[in-house]
Amino acid sequence: MITLTKFNKSYYDTLISWIVSEEMLMQFAGPLFTFPLTYEQLDQSLSVTNRYAFSAFENEIMIGYAEIYLTEKAAHLGRIIVSEEMRGKGRGEQIVRKLLEIAFNKFNKCEASLNVFDWNIYAVKCYEKVGFQINPERNLERHVNGKKWIALNMILNKCDWTK
Repeated sequence: MITLTKFNKSYYDTLISWIVSEEMLMQFAGPLFTFPLTYEQLDQSLSVTNRYAFSAFENEIMIGYAEIYLTEKAAHLGRIIVSEEMRGKGRGEQIVRKLLEIAFNKFNKCEASLNVFDWNIYAVKCYEKVGFQINPERNLERHVNGKKWIALNMILNKCDWTK
């Protein structure tokens, strides 16, 4: 059973240890951070009003991290990462479902969105399983080590959400 708790500084080292390259940092966080990820960068990001960061636990072990950023109309899910040894086991889907419960029920938002790189097929499929659909009107282009990465925007309306 996955539980989400408020992320705090005692877990910074765990999260930082999961980010082993510039590419992984871009995949996890987009262009806001620079590699290597530091306490200072995390402090600055987590001080943003309307940003809620969570540690995901299974059997009292931190296995993931995720954020919800609230706008007036929607909740944007982001920086979702599962520890390497727990990937491919459905943990990401469970974390996203819990984030949606918080976004739709606690924060009473009517829409959730997220961005994911198009080459990250497993993540795209995970988000589609939960109900997200690709928003063809919006994508972003990022350049990482001379390569072009396309970030897809995915959306889910509360009325289309099935727990």
